[in-house]
Amino acid sequence: MLGEGETCTGDPARRAGNEFLFQMQAMQNVEVLNEIKATKIVVTCPHCLNTLKREYPQLGGNYEVVHHSELLNDLVKAGRLTPVAPVQQSVTYHDPCYLGRHNNVYVPPRELVQASGATAIEMPRHGDKSFCCGAGGARMWMEEKIGTKVNVNRGDEAIATGAAKVAVACPFCSVMLNDAVTARQAEGAAQGVEVVDIATLLLASSKR
Repeated sequence: MLGEGETCTGDPARRAGNEFLFQMQAMQNVEVLNEIKATKIVVTCPHCLNTLKREYPQLGGNYEVVHHSELLNDLVKAGRLTPVAPVQQSVTYHDPCYLGRHNNVYVPPRELVQASGATAIEMPRHGDKSFCCGAGGARMWMEEKIGTKVNVNRGDEAIATGAAKVAVACPFCSVMLNDAVTARQAEGAAQGVEVVDIATLLLASSKR
């Protein structure tokens, strides 16, 4: 745990085209991580996963990088985390681009949905054919003004499944899909639909 010593991996800077800022942030992080002799890093953000795992080795940062959905799923399988209160609702899972298509992690999050006791419902576009939440490529900080917003498009697809919860495994996806669902709820639709991180779903099923 780096605490106050933890800074951004630099992913947003590089995707936005600010290579100088990325290099500065990345080299600072590599220096800190190598100083504490880090070998394994657990992340909650697929963007961080991709940057640490695929881009930091070029700067001398070589680590085993694990997404929290993979860690939690391993703990459930090993019997170290035991769901005891099934989530008796339907859940649809949204594949983050940087977790799924970029790093081929599709199964662990879905196994966590099953482990929680929820009823899984797939969206038409899922797995390697999934659709972006709209935040990738530094678009998190851009305002779309032409056509239907990407996050609303994806939010509508999640809502259309009829699922009570939309499970995500990325803080970017959480913000974008929360915004989309909230916008539809303000119009009187999608009442009761909730966007939750996959870890929150598991936590709910682990409390009596």
